[in-house]
Amino acid sequence: MNLDLTGKMAFVCGSTQGIGKATAIELALLGASITLVARNEEKLKAVLDELPRKKGQKHRYLLIDFSKTNQIKSRIERHLSKYPEAHILVNNTGGPVGGPILEASAELFTQTFNEHVVSAQILTQAIAPCMIKAGFGRIINVTSIGMKQPIVGLGVSNTVRGAMGNWAKSMANELGKYGITTNNVLPGYTTTARLQKVNEMKATSTGKAIAEVEQELIKDIPIGRFTTSQETASVIAFLCSPAAASVNGVSIPVDGGKTSSL
Repeated sequence: MNLDLTGKMAFVCGSTQGIGKATAIELALLGASITLVARNEEKLKAVLDELPRKKGQKHRYLLIDFSKTNQIKSRIERHLSKYPEAHILVNNTGGPVGGPILEASAELFTQTFNEHVVSAQILTQAIAPCMIKAGFGRIINVTSIGMKQPIVGLGVSNTVRGAMGNWAKSMANELGKYGITTNNVLPGYTTTARLQKVNEMKATSTGKAIAEVEQELIKDIPIGRFTTSQETASVIAFLCSPAAASVNGVSIPVDGGKTSSL
């Protein structure tokens, strides 16, 4: 099975922690050169130093705040004018705050849509020509199981994730003929700082211990535990590889079986 990414350049968004960081490391282990994309320069530099370089890769970073969509186009285009090579794009942005959908403001919907769908559109428009020229491209969107099965209390996220799924399917249909695939990876409960924060907030609001809150979540996961960031990154890495050339336009949950739909 050909998993070799030597000579490929991968842009990994949200790559200073969690799934994004694990993905950057996994892709580098397979031989890809990585451009880390995030908003915290200090953290970007720290992760840059951790990336494997055994195959002579040249790793870089790009400072972008996805809440400021007006800066994305200029920064990615400026970067590509200096380094005009791109084969992989991993769209990965943190989810919005939770709460009842009826109480969500119009501004929160707009902000979340911009940070996910609009940002992915801008990046893809800039990077796709490089992929077309190379005859190889992989676009992976890290979303949520809420795309397939809405999660109670995450109405805004569920809505935007659904939009992201339709955006990805449309892109898969248009770009497939160029050797470019577009797929979604849907994490479930994953051992990240975000999940830890959410569990702490729930523990505080309910008066329960964090361990109790975690067990309440785990009881609905068939494998009996949370997924690790590395496990999710491995699925992303496979979808980025030559071996996954015919996997296009699909949404794959990485959730230990929690999603009840097929």
